[in-house]
Amino acid sequence: MTRTRIGVLASGGGTNLQAILDYFDELGERRAGDVTVVASDRAEAGALMRARARGIATGLLATPRRPEGSALDVLLANHDVELVVLAGYLRRIPSELVTRYAGRMLNVHPALLPSFGGPGMYGIRVHEAVLASGATVSGATVHFVDEEYDRGPIIAQWPVPVLSGDDSHALAARVLRVEHVLYPRVVNAVAGGRITLERCRAGGRIARSADAEFIMFSPKDACLVEAIDRALDL
Repeated sequence: MTRTRIGVLASGGGTNLQAILDYFDELGERRAGDVTVVASDRAEAGALMRARARGIATGLLATPRRPEGSALDVLLANHDVELVVLAGYLRRIPSELVTRYAGRMLNVHPALLPSFGGPGMYGIRVHEAVLASGATVSGATVHFVDEEYDRGPIIAQWPVPVLSGDDSHALAARVLRVEHVLYPRVVNAVAGGRITLERCRAGGRIARSADAEFIMFSPKDACLVEAIDRALDL
C-alpha cells in the first residue's frame, strides 16, 4: 500500500504531532499516511524531540534571525512531502507554497472559526479572547490553509463548553483534548482521499453530533473518541 508522505510543521511542544503519531500507531497498516519529516522554526521545539525519538527526519527552518536554516520549500521537496500538516506552527506560509499545496495543507485552530481567528490569534490569546467575549461555547476547527490566516475552507469543527469559573488555561486544556482526537482523524482522512478541498468548497463540512458539548462533560476520552468517530463515519 502506498501511503501519503506527510510533513508536520510545529513551533512548540508537539502534542498534536504526538496525537497524530499515536493514532497512526493505533491504525497500523490501515493508516493512510506516514509522517516522514517534522520541521520547526525553533531549535528547542519539543516537536523536534518527539520526532527524533521516533526516528523521524527533522529540519530546522530558516528565519530572519537564523538565515542558515533550511528553506521550507526545499525541505518539503527534499522529503517528497505530499501533505503538509500545521501543528502549532506560528509563522506565515509563503503564498507560493500555499498555492502549490492547495488542498494538501491543513491547520487546526483552538476556536470555532471564523470567530477568534486571524493574525495574532494563536495559543492562549485565543482562549483569553473567548473568555473576554462572554461566549459560552468554544471549540476546535480543522481547515484547509489558504492565503488568509484562519480563513481556509473548514473541514470539521467540534464544540467545547465554556464553564463558569474557567480561566484561559482550563479552557485551553478542554479544547486541546478535542484537538488530539479530531485532528489526527481528519489528517488520516485527507491523506486517504476521503476528504477533499472540492468537497469542502461544495459545503461538505463534517457535521458534529447534536449533543457534542455534553459529551465534553464526561472525563472518559472513550466517549469523545466514539462521538467523533461517529461524526466522521469511521
